[in-house]
Amino acid sequence: MERIIVPIDFSEESMKGLELAIIYANKFFCDIQMVHVQSKKHGRLQIHFENQYNSIVENFEELITEYKPKLNSVSRLTYIIKNGSVHEEVVNQANAFDDSMIICSTNGTSGLSDYILGSNAYRIIQSTTKPVISVYSDKYIGDVKRIVLPLDITKETREKVPLVATIAKAFGAEVHIVKVASSDSEGIKNKLEIYAATVRKYFDQEGVNYQTSYLIGDNITDITIEYAKTIDADLIAIMTEQTTAFSNLILGSYAYQMLNTSPIPVLSVTPKNLYLASYKVTGGN
Repeated sequence: MERIIVPIDFSEESMKGLELAIIYANKFFCDIQMVHVQSKKHGRLQIHFENQYNSIVENFEELITEYKPKLNSVSRLTYIIKNGSVHEEVVNQANAFDDSMIICSTNGTSGLSDYILGSNAYRIIQSTTKPVISVYSDKYIGDVKRIVLPLDITKETREKVPLVATIAKAFGAEVHIVKVASSDSEGIKNKLEIYAATVRKYFDQEGVNYQTSYLIGDNITDITIEYAKTIDADLIAIMTEQTTAFSNLILGSYAYQMLNTSPIPVLSVTPKNLYLASYKVTGGN
């Protein structure tokens, strides 16, 4: 991993993403780039815009003073200030690097405890092909010891396995391969076991410790989260299962429910056959 991109608006919520990024950077020896996006507002006085920019720079320098000592001696902590739409600029910045990841707080604003995914976090996840780790609770900011890897009957479900293996090896974590289904039919059970067998073989080759479980329930999201809580997991890995409707990308129901209700950090991986032609790479530095 070359770089971790962290959206920062200087709220307490956005600091959760930075704190988690520090932990990952220390394991992967990669750089962290904080991104703040100034919104474009028509009629804004130039002097006000410049004053705001200077204030943002001061805030970033304070963050570097506070968080740089927490990083290893190899990783760099930098920042960039951009103008425009928050989710588009964050995605563009991540796309500027070949091997990058986005770590962000969910920053929920709905006021409803059952729905924790803020609009910017949602748009970032649905708009990028880069892996995204979203974090909601301070409780789960720490080293990764246990990862939940749900497997369903979709053909893309195993595409997250290589990245999960990479994270597991970096942290020395154990992966819980969880076969999930809403039906106990033999056909589904057999297909899930075939998928699980290929994952176990891959983990054996990579030297990753694992366990395997089988869960059945009406709501796959709920049973996955409850299982993760039971084993005190630190990360849940999912495919975003994005679909195209009316020329817009929409997260599938499972991914949306997981991101919206899990207090545990969620790793979202985009299927490889999805190409986002509508987003241009304009980030850098």
